[in-house]
Amino acid sequence: MASLADVTPPIALGALDGRYRGAVAPLVDHLSEPALNRQRIHVEIEWLIHLTDREVVPGVRQFTDDEKVALRRIVEDFGPAEIDEMGETEKVTQHDVKAVEYFLKKRLSQIAPADEDKGLAELIHFCCTSEDINNLSYALMVQGAIEDVWLPRASALVEALSTMASDLRDVPLLSHTHGQPATPSTLGKELAVLAWRLQRQLRRIEDAEFLGKINGATGTYGAHLAAVPEADWEDISESFVEGLGLTWNPLTTQIESHDWQAELYADVARFNRVLHNMCTDVWTYISMGYFAQVRGQGTVGSSTMPHKVNPIRFENAEANLEVSNALLDVLASTLVQSRLQRDLTDSSMQRNIGVALGHSLLALDNATRGLAGLDAVPEAMARDLDANWEVLGEPIQSAMRALGAQGVPGMEEPYERLKELTRGRRIGQPELVEFVKGLGLPAEVEERLAAMTPATYVGLAPALVDHLA
Repeated sequence: MASLADVTPPIALGALDGRYRGAVAPLVDHLSEPALNRQRIHVEIEWLIHLTDREVVPGVRQFTDDEKVALRRIVEDFGPAEIDEMGETEKVTQHDVKAVEYFLKKRLSQIAPADEDKGLAELIHFCCTSEDINNLSYALMVQGAIEDVWLPRASALVEALSTMASDLRDVPLLSHTHGQPATPSTLGKELAVLAWRLQRQLRRIEDAEFLGKINGATGTYGAHLAAVPEADWEDISESFVEGLGLTWNPLTTQIESHDWQAELYADVARFNRVLHNMCTDVWTYISMGYFAQVRGQGTVGSSTMPHKVNPIRFENAEANLEVSNALLDVLASTLVQSRLQRDLTDSSMQRNIGVALGHSLLALDNATRGLAGLDAVPEAMARDLDANWEVLGEPIQSAMRALGAQGVPGMEEPYERLKELTRGRRIGQPELVEFVKGLGLPAEVEERLAAMTPATYVGLAPALVDHLA
């Protein structure tokens, strides 16, 4: 049997780079191995320019504007040829960040070829440990992935859900608590609850901090002071990190402590969990007939049952949210741990950030497409409401309680009386109206309660949708 491992081009081992590549491809620009090397090159170049612009090392000239443009173009032009070259260089160095250093020294010699400029190359990776470059690169990568890819997709889903909630605000449905018929609501209000929860998590993620450091092998600026003792290295470090668009971490070991990553991944995981709740609720509403899957489906629901349209978008989203959260949870719990000044567990762990966010992105894609294929079925909801008049026992006994508190006679034991009428058996409108008219209620209260139906007993549900942002 031929080995599939020998097929060219290589077959993807994972679903994200195979079956679902199209949905997650934008993350490749941010969280792939080549993206990591591109960001490393970016950080190294900006550090070189920062050191020379501030004349940190006495006697070293600043770069001209044209030279800075040429240096930054290295990042812009980073593509397949450069990826291959980096790979070949790393085979020699057996060290990924050192390969970046040699890659840049070669480019710098072409940008500033004069003999008197040869010393400029020594400022590439000057006083840096690998983690100085890596932590900043990962912070920029994750920031880009969240802000440019994940957040727009998540925001679009929440906006679609919010619009659906607004459109369906007046459609009454029978609620179910513990799986049992309960006080009616509206479909829009129930969707608004989920949209509200997701909006809160989005705000937390939008406010995330992305921290970085550049302070040497154990966070002491030891090499920096030894090389240039008169420089204000903390100010140089802070201005550089903030110049990259990150938040400066002033106190670290060899590694940036990754607490910000743990916080972010916990927030994304919580968003995922609320979205998972949305998927299971919508799946349940579909199974109850409250939603029809009709628009834009074009799917085969079953290989043997032609009538079926399976809620596969929501089921796929559930599965991918669970995989995403498993990875996000282990990232959040592991990245905050490091033995003494440094161990390398974080290096391997961080290479899975793209997979964790990829499964979340795939779930967002499926859930968004699933919502777009739904039509509400008010008739189905109306049938269930009309079959459960006993849910009006709550407002009747509540009105009796209020009257009893005001001293109106004959209102004793309202809960027990409604329990006797409704528990364990079905009643309809005639039985309920007869019961209400026999209570001796004030005329206006009797009229109000006798006119109530399950479909009209929705309280403030329609207006509550307005709380959505």
